[in-house]
Amino acid sequence: MGSSREIAIGPVAVVSLLLSSLVPKVVDPAADPDAYRSVVFTVTLFAGIFQAAFGIFRRSIVIGLQQLKGLLGITHFTNKTDVISVLESVYKSLRQQITSTEKWYPLNFVIGCSFLIFLLIARFVGRRNKKLFWLPAIAPLVSVLLSTLIVYLSKADQNGVNIVRHVKGGLNPSSVHKLQFHGPNVGQTAKIGLISAVIALTEAIAVGRSFASIKGYHLDGNKEMLAMGCMNIAGSLSSCYVATGSFSRTAVNFSAGCQTSVSNIVMAVTVFLCLELFTRLLYYTPMAILASIILSALPGLIDMNEACYIWKVDKFDFLACIGAFFGVLFVSVETGLVVAVSISFAKILIQSIRPGIEVLGRVPRTEAFCDVSQYPMATSTPGILVIRISSGSLCFANANFIRERILKWVMEEENELAKGRVNAVILDMGNLMNIDTSGILVLEELHKRLFSRGVQLAMVNPRWLVIYKLKVANFVDKIGKKWVFLTVAEAVDACLSSKFPEP
Repeated sequence: MGSSREIAIGPVAVVSLLLSSLVPKVVDPAADPDAYRSVVFTVTLFAGIFQAAFGIFRRSIVIGLQQLKGLLGITHFTNKTDVISVLESVYKSLRQQITSTEKWYPLNFVIGCSFLIFLLIARFVGRRNKKLFWLPAIAPLVSVLLSTLIVYLSKADQNGVNIVRHVKGGLNPSSVHKLQFHGPNVGQTAKIGLISAVIALTEAIAVGRSFASIKGYHLDGNKEMLAMGCMNIAGSLSSCYVATGSFSRTAVNFSAGCQTSVSNIVMAVTVFLCLELFTRLLYYTPMAILASIILSALPGLIDMNEACYIWKVDKFDFLACIGAFFGVLFVSVETGLVVAVSISFAKILIQSIRPGIEVLGRVPRTEAFCDVSQYPMATSTPGILVIRISSGSLCFANANFIRERILKWVMEEENELAKGRVNAVILDMGNLMNIDTSGILVLEELHKRLFSRGVQLAMVNPRWLVIYKLKVANFVDKIGKKWVFLTVAEAVDACLSSKFPEP
């Protein structure tokens, strides 16, 4: 149903971490595992509904820390995701297991680190040599098979190595009867579903667009949202939790020569065959190897070059990035998300309250007028102040700021005796897409203040919606229809040919 040809669908680290941090706050998985699974399936259903609705209506370090449980062979671990809780749990668990009768077996750590080094080397070689792209893709499978064989032959499970043991095979059973739409947790379940839906969609569309741009075709965001929604709705009915587009799997898919989304069908059939035929072979797979596979993906989740790029381009975006990072690291995933969104909204609010206002000057031997601070060769016309409002809207949030800035410039111009009196103020409104009643009142007040000083107000190129509202408010009649122009050059020429009375 989606428009991406390469994207590979499945469980991903970020969404898995999100669910593992939010759902236990609703139901304790240790106390009631059946209720926990029911909540997860219901969250998946809500996530699918929200994702489908988005499409219909047009709209990492913590991961690695959580794997310390498997890598170190710890049996008792925290469900929290902040770094302080995780490290505290590691310390207490290791101390308890070392000092108590329940021993800690370092062989788990040895196995995990050994294969982690192997996986990182395979990833490094695959990145350096493009012809060996298949090496990091097959390395996890080789690690699982080889470690399982070693544990089986050496009987390492009898020496304290934690193993997977029984893996239930076959198709997922129906989970329709486990969906919960009544009780005190429905609201929290819907909230978690909404958060998961947004995060999953963000990752899927970002991954899909990245590879679509490489192949040179357009990705339809609406189709992707609708497809993801229908997929997760179906998944919630068949004992699945939220799935989305995986960057690592998609990269392997792309490198292997994938041309259409049929690759997802092949992948699904392969997983089904493995669940039907090979689950018994995973009995002796050590838990540490599963942790090392996830840990090997961490270098791909931490991109310092991208962080430096964001810092160079936009300091506010970098602040949002750092806020999200530390919010997730020290508190929780949802806290990091709230911090990033709050900083982004603050950025929009600041830009709305203090929009760009520029003084324009004529470029020599042309009819073009440009910002004098950006183009030093642009010269101002004596007695005429040309100002451009670089904001999409003139509203209650920024109208007073714009008025005071214009009046301040008029006074500064008049205080410079060499330039003489300001006769006209020309507002270039070509960038202004909308205006509200507060904006109109401020323009009327600005006109009165300027008129009292003997300064004529003129407007240039107001958009259709803006000029319509100004006509309805009778503002155009107040300044005179002849003082509305198409270009700045026409307005300047008209002001130069007019005689303005003394104030």
